[in-house]
Amino acid sequence: MSKRSTATIGWSPGRPFDPEQCEQTMTMTKTALRGLTVPVQQLPHADGLALPTYQTAGSAGMDLTAAVPANKPVRLVAGARALIPTGLVMALPAGAEAQVRPRSGLALKQGLTVLNSPGTIDSDYRGEVQVILVNLSRETAVVRRGDRIAQMVIAPVTQAKLTLAVTLGGTVRGAGGFGSTGTVAAARAPARKPAKPAPGGARTTSKAKPKSVVKAAAKAAAGSTPVRVVKKSNKVAKQAVRGKAVAAGAAKRGHRSR
Repeated sequence: MSKRSTATIGWSPGRPFDPEQCEQTMTMTKTALRGLTVPVQQLPHADGLALPTYQTAGSAGMDLTAAVPANKPVRLVAGARALIPTGLVMALPAGAEAQVRPRSGLALKQGLTVLNSPGTIDSDYRGEVQVILVNLSRETAVVRRGDRIAQMVIAPVTQAKLTLAVTLGGTVRGAGGFGSTGTVAAARAPARKPAKPAPGGARTTSKAKPKSVVKAAAKAAAGSTPVRVVKKSNKVAKQAVRGKAVAAGAAKRGHRSR
């Protein structure tokens, strides 16, 4: 890592935060981390275990193995969790972190995953790398020595400075969260305006129900509805009542004829 890139990685106290400088810092950090060599140590209980390596040329993470005793595998019943040691201690450079993530195959086949995913290993941490495994299946899982239990990704990080602000820039989304995305536009769409009444307010094509007739009569008494609409609604209601009476009579005659 060059002196120039080392001096600009992260944020220094007393220096104002500059978004453009932050973007440049990220670019320089990624460049500096390419081909990075990380010093590691193996603790005694990891003796004989291979160091984590990338399985393919395009792998983002390297596999971490369990450094549990060979004669004492860890048994995880359904819903149980355990702290699995790896026997590794590392010294990451400033501006980098190590993320501990689940292995997809392990999660699919055995229901084992990293509980605090992704776990974070800071550059100034000098303790053993350990993985919190949890068994989300209905069967007991066994973790044996040398088992690949998680994957570790080395990634650049940026430290930011927080400043109090009186106002914040507004966005279309606003404070919407917890499943609000994708529904914001529909929720904020203007309501449809009611259809305009016919000229003069005297004619209508919809059949009025008895309850609406009563409401229309009340509005007519208050002077908010034209009298013509009320009269026509009464006429429609009477026709509906007559129709029901005719149907009822026909039903009775049919019953007597049986």
